[in-house]
Amino acid sequence: MASTVLLADIGGTTTRVARAGVDGIPFDIRVEANDSYGSLQELLRAYLTSVGGETPRCGALAVAGPIDGDAVRLTNREWRFSMEGLAQELNFLRLEVLNDFEAFAHGLPLLTRDDLLEVGTGRAVPGAPMLLSGPGTGLGTAFILPREEGYEVIPSEAGHMRLGAVTTDEARIVAHLVRDVGPVSVEHVLSGPGLVRLHRILSGETLSSHAIIKAALGGQRQEKESCHVFLRLLGRVLGDLALAFEAKGGVFVGGGIGRAMAHLFAESPFRTAFEEHPPYTDRLSLIPIHVVMHATPGLVGIGEIGRRLLVDE
Repeated sequence: MASTVLLADIGGTTTRVARAGVDGIPFDIRVEANDSYGSLQELLRAYLTSVGGETPRCGALAVAGPIDGDAVRLTNREWRFSMEGLAQELNFLRLEVLNDFEAFAHGLPLLTRDDLLEVGTGRAVPGAPMLLSGPGTGLGTAFILPREEGYEVIPSEAGHMRLGAVTTDEARIVAHLVRDVGPVSVEHVLSGPGLVRLHRILSGETLSSHAIIKAALGGQRQEKESCHVFLRLLGRVLGDLALAFEAKGGVFVGGGIGRAMAHLFAESPFRTAFEEHPPYTDRLSLIPIHVVMHATPGLVGIGEIGRRLLVDE
């Protein structure tokens, strides 16, 4: 039986890679900038060489893109690979590849109260569907459906839905984006690159998403306004999805941008925009919302998948 599994949570900008044993708990965690590598294969080989010791004979990967067969391609990075080819190259007996937010969702039951920051109030309905969504390089989404035994995770590409406007300032933002990118998807705004676009439209300045959020947390007026518009739009879209899937079990906001903005949620229009869906405002007001604060929740989730691979080996 293989004793360790290689884990990787592969985003558009950053890859988090680790190993795990039969408990599924990640160790030897490394956070790598994707720009430092020419391919995923190069990144994983470099990691395995650096950690030494027994080489994992199984792999479990979470990938920021849809999984439709053997050929896998990231949505927001020109990386692609064959599952069968990668397994052969790394000498894996077994390889499991999931969408990144699908893997993230498998980790939600393993998070503790300390890993979550509540936004507003609400009470989860036991056994009801749950929504996980959040901005990073793109906007990831998955749905968790409790079953009599365990749960089922449904991956989603909801970040590529079209973005609509409700207010005049939103209409101006959408009009700008149509000129810049053509038909506007949700993640054209609700992502790290989207925050950069939004701030440029509202202020005329071009700053990195990190710089915008840092300035907003420091009380800078223009950057805080940009973040509040961002969070208003995020709240509305998550309210749409919560209605579409009756997510009375709770809404969880993930993604690196979501976590970085966590302490801006409370004073922003996020919760109001989430609930403001007449005639269902009262219905949405009952749904609890939490921002996931864990630094590597994708590794927690893909660690659970890796654990199952080792146990079944």
